[in-house]
Amino acid sequence: MADTADGRGTAGTTGREGSGRGGRHPNVVVFFTDQQRWDTTGVHGNPLGLTPNFDRMAAEGVHVANSFTCQPVCAPSRASLQTGRYPAQTGVYRNNIPLPEDAPTLAHHFAAAGYDTGYIGKWHLADTDVAGPVRPEQRGGYRDWLAANLLEFTSDAYETTLYDADGRAHDLAGYRADALTDAAIDYATRERRNPFFLFLSYLEPHHQNQRDDYPAPEGYGERYAGGWTPGDLAALGGNAAEHLGGYYGMVRRLDECLGRLLAALEEHGLAEDTVVLYTSDHGCHFKTRNSEYKRSCHDASIRVPTALRGPGLGTGRPITRLVNHIDLPPTLLDAAGLPVPADMHGRSLLPLVRGAPDDRPDDVLVQVSESEVGRALRTPRWKYGVVAPHADGWDDPAADEYVETYLYDLETDPDELRNLVADPGAREALPPLRRRLVERLAETGEHPVIRPAPASAP
Repeated sequence: MADTADGRGTAGTTGREGSGRGGRHPNVVVFFTDQQRWDTTGVHGNPLGLTPNFDRMAAEGVHVANSFTCQPVCAPSRASLQTGRYPAQTGVYRNNIPLPEDAPTLAHHFAAAGYDTGYIGKWHLADTDVAGPVRPEQRGGYRDWLAANLLEFTSDAYETTLYDADGRAHDLAGYRADALTDAAIDYATRERRNPFFLFLSYLEPHHQNQRDDYPAPEGYGERYAGGWTPGDLAALGGNAAEHLGGYYGMVRRLDECLGRLLAALEEHGLAEDTVVLYTSDHGCHFKTRNSEYKRSCHDASIRVPTALRGPGLGTGRPITRLVNHIDLPPTLLDAAGLPVPADMHGRSLLPLVRGAPDDRPDDVLVQVSESEVGRALRTPRWKYGVVAPHADGWDDPAADEYVETYLYDLETDPDELRNLVADPGAREALPPLRRRLVERLAETGEHPVIRPAPASAP
């Protein structure tokens, strides 16, 4: 992986003392998948044995058992993971909006502490018409680069083209996820004087756009075809029967890639000094909630697998509180012994990891765009969603007025099949949820009016 023109941090510097051995800051790796449902993992009840490496990581490290994206669309979610801010606040509230070039990102924060910073894989935060090389000023501050803005359009299952820091194309051999993993292992295990921060961004298990297919490694789709089907897909159908085998096969290969990366860290003596985060940008509802795969407030779109391991994270205790993507950037900085910027909306999970008293709310805010201008509140029991009736999901990042549109009782209806928003029996649940959503929106600078659902609502 080549370096960009601005070079590396000062030779020999490692920043301030961190939590790694010898006072050195630990390395940090983000293992980032695309469009992966939480219930593809064994720890969440999937019976097919797809994720033994993730399951072991969750059991031995920190399993974030209730993890949610703050926006179920690729670019907005990615912008939030880079900045620790909600999509409507970064300006990247939908796809085809580049991350502002002056936006402070994780790469900037780690580089300022003396880290080498590397990005491999799918970026999706550059100019709308860029499917290949990304201009240096649009790389979010990453110094080492092997990526494509829209990897789904520069690659296929066994054809992968990525671009280095000089804009040169590299055709990588093998299955796409394997090729990215090989590059990541090379980056993580090379000789260096500084700690490193690596963001490894896969396309799997996202569909292959140009033919709307889920191309698993050869033989893997057949292995899982006709297998276990989650309750929402069994009830609603969509195109899950056609694609679930391939999707599961992609998840299985991702887990094998995770195993290879973790094994390489062990082999090179890096495991005890490396924080690893596994998460995904959003889920997949297989064309059951709208005409494609995400962009809805349902758990199939917003709930994702998340786990951490590394120094200080080997607790074997899950975090059961609801966690939002915006909590992950401050967690990574905190785990590396670095300060968390005040403008990040989220809060580090380390107090929860350490069992310290913590007054954070047990709910998450979700912003929805493109399909609608919506907002949702997810609590342990309820999914409460509002939609702006006069706003355009493509042109409007937010609205002054929303109408109650969704209410699901997740205790009795975990698959979100019965919308109770107009049910007289659920009427008492609405006012406190409405007030809480208004409070959460105010935290992000939004002050809308939320109107009750009309009596004829579905």
